[in-house]
Amino acid sequence: MQPLADRIRPKTPGEVVGQTHLLGKGRLLSNILESGNIPNMIFYGPAGTGKTTLANIAAERAGKRLYKLNATHASVSDIKSIVSDLEGFAGLGGVVLYLDEIQNFNKKQQQSLLEFIEDGRITLIASTTENPYFYVYNAILSRSTVLEFRPVVPEEIVPALRRAAAILIEEGLPVEASDEVLSYIAEAAGGDVRKAVTALEVAVRATPMGVDKKITVTGETARECLGGRGMRFDRDGDSHYDILSAFQKSIRGSDPDAAVHYLARLVAGGDLISICRRLMVIASEDIGLAYPQAASIIKACVDSALQLGFPEARIPLAEAVILLATAPKSNSAICAIDAALSDVENGKCSDVPAHLKDAHYSGAEKLGRGVSYKYPHAYPGNYVKQQYLPDAIKNKIYYTPGTNKFEVAVRSFMEGLKGEENG
Repeated sequence: MQPLADRIRPKTPGEVVGQTHLLGKGRLLSNILESGNIPNMIFYGPAGTGKTTLANIAAERAGKRLYKLNATHASVSDIKSIVSDLEGFAGLGGVVLYLDEIQNFNKKQQQSLLEFIEDGRITLIASTTENPYFYVYNAILSRSTVLEFRPVVPEEIVPALRRAAAILIEEGLPVEASDEVLSYIAEAAGGDVRKAVTALEVAVRATPMGVDKKITVTGETARECLGGRGMRFDRDGDSHYDILSAFQKSIRGSDPDAAVHYLARLVAGGDLISICRRLMVIASEDIGLAYPQAASIIKACVDSALQLGFPEARIPLAEAVILLATAPKSNSAICAIDAALSDVENGKCSDVPAHLKDAHYSGAEKLGRGVSYKYPHAYPGNYVKQQYLPDAIKNKIYYTPGTNKFEVAVRSFMEGLKGEENG
């Protein structure tokens, strides 16, 4: 029997749940579908959000034959087979090729489509769960409209589950599922409508009929069918880097609650190494000189987490995250090194001043190496004015102290030294 998720697949845009940013009145995809003039498109977003459904609807609205390929196991020969059909009756008016998981096609395979896309014989609708700007060949990107699909919120999934339950009842299954159970399934599906509907179907099939001649789906059965709450986590995928990005930005923004939330998602994904690496980066990049001791404290927490492993590692990790999120912030160190690197990479690195060059060899003095160097420790306050930067950038300033307590003290100390040299 055809899976329930396919049996309830929407036939019109109005039946699609979610994606109101694309399908709402006057929105881009809604206007495209109404016009019936379908451009090449790339549907980008997580599984179970309606990409395949809307490709079917688009082809029907355009009055074109739909071919489907999955790039995971398709090849250039499959594309050639479709092209051969273009010569016959099936190709009259062009066709729509729905290429699922296009990120699995290499550059050569993607290039094989270009000729037929350009002359209009093939209208391409490609789908991908990965960022197309990383994985799709530029020539295809430039000829396509990229539409981002978003995870469907639980409130929008519940009506789809009710429709699915109604179909099962029409098929002779006396299904009963409370609003509480349907809401749980919708929430635990992680924005994936197909996963939610499949979980409901499995739960119904796995539930024996009661003495009341009804199949009553319980929350416990739903949990078993879902195998835990849904969370998108792929260590090599976009969602992983999106979570890491939100994690660091929450710490940088001094929001310990959001930071702990994203930590929990990373912990649930089991990616200890990425968490530890990111924490050590944050300690220097975002807290930096506002609280220099943070780096050593975070290193201790990271070492502890690595030695403990999960699940206990979550404790020192939480300690580190909360400390960083609530610590004063300064990016003066990263700004200084990036500015210096920019100059180096742009060729602003003229000769080292002669008095700073190595003088620990015979003949150095004849070459003028180190001759006029002044040893700071031989002067009051262990400081003496002399040029350290190359001539071309001798007045360049890379480090500007921040306004936090530590760097205010640094600024005061440095100004004191400069004051003495000018006194």
